[in-house]
Amino acid sequence: MLYIRDLCGFYEPAPKETILSEARRLSGYQFRRAAAISTPTAAKEAIGLKLVGLEYELFACLFLDTRHQVLAWREMFRGSINRNSVHPREVVKEALKLNAAAVILAHNHPSGSIQPSKEDLELTRTLTEILKVIDVRVLDHLIVGDEVVSLAETGHHTA
Repeated sequence: MLYIRDLCGFYEPAPKETILSEARRLSGYQFRRAAAISTPTAAKEAIGLKLVGLEYELFACLFLDTRHQVLAWREMFRGSINRNSVHPREVVKEALKLNAAAVILAHNHPSGSIQPSKEDLELTRTLTEILKVIDVRVLDHLIVGDEVVSLAETGHHTA
């Protein structure tokens, strides 16, 4: 249990939103430029903290260099509670702008489900094919719900 001090100096249990907000802030340190994302577990932990608990769908990309060091974390598209429109052209533009060699795709399901939809799988295939043309590898696509699922680990994506 995490406690916070109120205005009178007494400690009380921290609300869920306060905990998640602080976790997101601290996870930003893992995305500082040149930090290495060396394992799928590290990516899942860092990205999961960024996307867990949101009430809307958010599609984001973690752009990496040739040594899988962080170039940038970009929140690319924001949707509603159960739908988000992702425009591959914008992902390509950002990858080129950053001179990325690899990317980890990520989005959340506000419902908490980690089951990939057919649209999730199709988007992963589409972005993988398009980004391959400009020599950017899609390493994984993470779906954040009550847990974090890696499409690469479940066999839905091969890098």
